Amino acid sequence: MVDILKIDYLWFYKFMESESEKRKNINKNLDHDALAAGIGGKISPEKDEHQYKLRMQKRKEIQQERLKIRKDKKGLIIVFTGNGKGKTTAALGMAIRTLGHMEKAVIIQFIKGSWETGEEKAFKNFPNIKWYSLGEGFTWETQDRIKDEKLVKEAWRLAKGYIKNKAYKLVILDEINIAIKLGYINSDEIIDFIKGLENKNDNHIVLTGRGAPDSIIKFADLVTEMNLIKHPFKDQGIKAQKCIEF
Repeated sequence: MVDILKIDYLWFYKFMESESEKRKNINKNLDHDALAAGIGGKISPEKDEHQYKLRMQKRKEIQQERLKIRKDKKGLIIVFTGNGKGKTTAALGMAIRTLGHMEKAVIIQFIKGSWETGEEKAFKNFPNIKWYSLGEGFTWETQDRIKDEKLVKEAWRLAKGYIKNKAYKLVILDEINIAIKLGYINSDEIIDFIKGLENKNDNHIVLTGRGAPDSIIKFADLVTEMNLIKHPFKDQGIKAQKCIEF
């Protein structure tokens, strides 16, 4: 009986592995077809509007197939990193979207916290969102790395509770990548905790901050790198302004 169960298990595992590989190949082919069909508009090569419409109809059919085959859903690990502006802003945009769906979100700031921002003032008006600013600012402002590390540890303890809480659809760990970079918390500790959850929730976890380590990037499901092209502080000597930076 044990041998039969073992054989059945091995067969099922190989079958699922095969099906997964087939799905990947179909996705890859559909993605290629979508790219070949293009996005349309004035850059499409057709001069005749009828031919253009046929191309876009084909593109719509491909898109429908792409959506049909993508059935899986799960809680995502999302990373916003890079030297460009907009990492926290992108995460807060997801928080607004979460509120729009009447779900709960929490924002835990690991480094920022020594000043009150416009977004913090705004979010405090919503009952479905929690905001914690546990950092005390940049290292050159705090000048106390022992206290900084203690605050990061406290923020991480708080974060673990919310990650395990099924009531919260979105958990934002703002500037946690900076905390990792400064040596206040180890990326393996974060990864091991999430991997080790007994009942994995379908909530989404967002990690922001420049310098995200390779281990976090590899572990994540979605990674966006903000590239710095121009910045008024650096290029024009313009100071940080409300509504833009805070």
